[in-house]
Amino acid sequence: PPPPPPPNQTQFARALSRYALQEIASTIQNDLDRRHLSYDEALNLGNVIQHHADRLPGDTIVYAISDRDAYRRTLELYLKDAVLSRTEQLLLWEERRRLGISDSEHDRLLNQLVEQMKRQGKTVAVHAFKRASA
Repeated sequence: PPPPPPPNQTQFARALSRYALQEIASTIQNDLDRRHLSYDEALNLGNVIQHHADRLPGDTIVYAISDRDAYRRTLELYLKDAVLSRTEQLLLWEERRRLGISDSEHDRLLNQLVEQMKRQGKTVAVHAFKRASA
């Protein structure tokens, strides 16, 4: 049988919760795994999912193949030791510029990840970092 059509803008717009978007993201991942979608198509759809997630209430992270998810994984690696140094923040700033991740997206992701770690009983130190002026 032919593969099902990929999710579209209408489905994203109808998703009224981050959970619904996560379900769509999982479908996209499955379609990619089955080679019904190219990586670029999945990345494009994942970026749209992240954009829609920003408009929904809540702070749950939506895991979708996207530039933001790639950045989140990098941020998680740097936070693994529960310290985010100035040097690491400079490297993250460069990565944000490369991926087109805004400072507000970074701040939101960082806060979500730090809160997750705190709920696990970890103490997280984020060193002061002065952002470059644009």
